[in-house]
Amino acid sequence: MKKIISLLIIALSILSCNDVKRDNTSERELKALQSEIDSLKRLKVNKPSEITEQIATFLTFQDNNAEKAMNFYVELFNNSEIVNVKRWGKDAPIEEGKIMHATFIIDGNLFMCSDSPPIHDWDFSPAVSNYIECEDENELEQLFSKLSENGNVTMPLNNYGFSQKFGWVIDKFGVSWQLNLK
Repeated sequence: MKKIISLLIIALSILSCNDVKRDNTSERELKALQSEIDSLKRLKVNKPSEITEQIATFLTFQDNNAEKAMNFYVELFNNSEIVNVKRWGKDAPIEEGKIMHATFIIDGNLFMCSDSPPIHDWDFSPAVSNYIECEDENELEQLFSKLSENGNVTMPLNNYGFSQKFGWVIDKFGVSWQLNLK
């Protein structure tokens, strides 16, 4: 990437230093090259280990189930781990040891959660859900089975016309999941 930008900068320098009279075509080419350089400067290529998430799913639990839910998801999905957990202390507005803030990875995606001391007028909504593209039917059925255990199936596994096999479930913690077979 740096080589491409360097070459384009050199090309622009040569063109701008050239005493040859520029015609409209040269001006257009120069502007196109400058546009290309500007686009490349905005492009940031990251190695997978350097990717930082700017958007993460944050799950606020009002029933003190943050840790149970986090452990359930990390065990259920491949490529998952708990990254960091901060707990409420003894003088907190909630039971000591409950999760103040936790960060975890589900299949390579950043999630966060907490046990909320105040009880809000809202809870999880199926209108916002986690959408999972499953590699094969076995993965789809296993995830659907585990996520629907003690939960609520809103759309059973089926062919709905937009997918060969799709299901939607709200798990036992109230979190909504759409599962789709690629």
